[in-house]
Amino acid sequence: MTEAPHLLTEEADGIIICTLNRPEKLNAMSNEMFELFEEALIRFRDTEELKVMLINANGRFFTAGADLKSGDALERPSTARDIREMHRVRQRGVHRIHDEMEHVEKPIVVAHHAKCVGGGIELSLCCDFRLAAKSASYAFPEGLFGVVPASSGLSRMTRHCGPHWARWLIMGNKTADADMAYNMGLVHQVFPDETFEEEVMEFCRHLTRQNGEQMGAAKIAIEMAHEVGRATARDVERMANSALMLNPDYLATIEQYLKGVGGKGKG
Repeated sequence: MTEAPHLLTEEADGIIICTLNRPEKLNAMSNEMFELFEEALIRFRDTEELKVMLINANGRFFTAGADLKSGDALERPSTARDIREMHRVRQRGVHRIHDEMEHVEKPIVVAHHAKCVGGGIELSLCCDFRLAAKSASYAFPEGLFGVVPASSGLSRMTRHCGPHWARWLIMGNKTADADMAYNMGLVHQVFPDETFEEEVMEFCRHLTRQNGEQMGAAKIAIEMAHEVGRATARDVERMANSALMLNPDYLATIEQYLKGVGGKGKG
């Protein structure tokens, strides 16, 4: 019997939907899954008609994290340098994929309907928007093995949620439910389980209606502003708008808006 693809993709209304599809393996992230995901990511990046990427999953887990029984996970490096290089350039190309997700000038949304563990959190931290169902929960199991999440889990978690909550999940080896994840800034919004799928799709459809140039510039500018001091961050804002305010879409929209304001004033 042929095994189903580890990742399913479909396109609808300008949205590419990538569904983790190993429910019998708790969506453990395999070589095949990452290969298919990278193909979808490049298609999303290079296809003008695709405005939003949505990542979701089938089954009772969003993902249990990396598949420890396949591929790079079976490597047994013998030196500390080998381990560092393994994390940097091997491990299914995870770092390359994560970096590309952050660099793509289009919004990526991830939807957690259930438990999201280890590498699933690392993948999600590279997304622009993280949405959770009430049933979702989050944990880094690496502490059980005496290591830390090193495919940018520790670094991105600290960057997004601060050292306070990074300690809770990584040092404390504790689990966070959806409401706690919202409070720590790990997810943007929590929805009831019953309406979760439709709420997620409506959010993605909302994003498709936004100005693509503005979102692309904002994605870059927000990252840059986070990395620099206040004065330079103001320069980043100015640089972003120096291009956006010459965009024909902006000029047409602002002209129409001003006409509307003027018309109301005359009444």
